Amino acid sequence: MKKVVFAVLSALMLASCQEAPKGYVINGEVEGLTEGKVYLKSFRNKMFFDVDTAEIKDGKFTFTGEVEQPLLFGLATEKMNYPAQLFVENTMMNVKIGSEGQIVAVENSPVDAVFRENAKQVFGNGFNIDSLITKFPDSPAAAFYLYRYFTYQLPLEELKATRSKISPVLANCPYVKDLDEIIKKLENVQIGKTAPDFSLPDTAGVSVSLADFRGKYVLLDFWASWCPPCRRENPNVAKTFKEFKDKNFTIIGISLDKDKSKWLKAIADDQLTWTHVSDLKYWDSEIPALYGVRGIPSNILLDPNGVIIAKDIMGEELPKKLKEVL
Repeated sequence: MKKVVFAVLSALMLASCQEAPKGYVINGEVEGLTEGKVYLKSFRNKMFFDVDTAEIKDGKFTFTGEVEQPLLFGLATEKMNYPAQLFVENTMMNVKIGSEGQIVAVENSPVDAVFRENAKQVFGNGFNIDSLITKFPDSPAAAFYLYRYFTYQLPLEELKATRSKISPVLANCPYVKDLDEIIKKLENVQIGKTAPDFSLPDTAGVSVSLADFRGKYVLLDFWASWCPPCRRENPNVAKTFKEFKDKNFTIIGISLDKDKSKWLKAIADDQLTWTHVSDLKYWDSEIPALYGVRGIPSNILLDPNGVIIAKDIMGEELPKKLKEVL
């Protein structure tokens, strides 16, 4: 009798192991959409890239695959301008996308639960990222929020202190690796440090080096034609340039554009009459990364020796600072 029971239990255990997915299975549905395509997109450096496509049949779709660790992905139909975001891990996940392109529900992903519970609060005033990391030190979702939204909001020492609370089990998480790289670069571009040199092509394709501007106060202005806050700040920058351009001051506009025609049109439309450079690589550009820039508009003011004397001075703070130093 014992042998029979053992045999039955062994068969059940074997069946259970065989049924468990080796990777992820995303069973999804889209409200109000019975056919079409859904694109699975991986996230890297503020951008989403297509990795798989599924057909929608009777409003439902399925993706299968495997991830080395839970990571942020996006799901998008052909009509969506921006993908609905979720964390994917190697489980049988059920996902529901609303009629307006939002994630309505994600089942069977503990990491996504942390991500989703904080998705709205993270943009609110007073959100405590340190508390989130303290509560979930081994969650890729918590590490993602620190990396994605707080690397340029927190003072460096506070950022490093919060980073130190992330569990060592996430040492190979790409968000933690990228965060560590950003911290290293931020340490090199603090006020009082000499700005790292760089060279980029200007609007005519001629290479321009930062070293060529030694002897002047220089504002490194990070912006892009597609960035509405940048375009709103441009009139103030143009006014400031006009006021101080003859007082040993100039500007180098560093664009994160990827379309040269749109970049040139924005320069002309906004009457930005200073030196402009770009490698047209969007967020893959090496220079914003070199300076730890994670959001635009952003700027860095250098003295004639190339030493950083101010960062992110916008609006009336920019001419006020120039009046102090010139």
